[in-house]
Amino acid sequence: MRCPFCAHDDSQVKDSRPTEDGTSIRRRRQCSSCGARFTTFERVQLREVVVVKSGDRREPFDRLKLEQSVALASRKRGIDQERLDQLISGIQRQVETSGEAEVPSSHIGELVMEGLRQIDSVAYIRFASVYRDFSEARDFEEFASTVQQAAKE
Repeated sequence: MRCPFCAHDDSQVKDSRPTEDGTSIRRRRQCSSCGARFTTFERVQLREVVVVKSGDRREPFDRLKLEQSVALASRKRGIDQERLDQLISGIQRQVETSGEAEVPSSHIGELVMEGLRQIDSVAYIRFASVYRDFSEARDFEEFASTVQQAAKE
């Protein structure tokens, strides 16, 4: 593993343990050149999945993009990072085990919306505002009212 500080190609694993949700392994490493310590995470990748975007564009599934969009929606909401990691890992697992080599981006968006709806209503509305392309305040009002009605049921 390349050192993020000095770019040396050799590092030693000092500690290795599974994460709390058991979906990855956390490794503490030390660079053999500069001595810096850093953490890496190793996850199982079941298959290569291609995401079909609007306009039939295709790109490889990227967990980092999923993490960034969920982080943006849940920013300053006080949601436990472990819970968000479980959501992201669950979505990734669903996508990889679906048996499909190509998955529409709309399907991934719906999975994220469903997960955020169960975790935090504000993060859910934030994500929906981008995903569903809200263009005016009325769009927020209508969507928020449906969220409130669903919470009462």
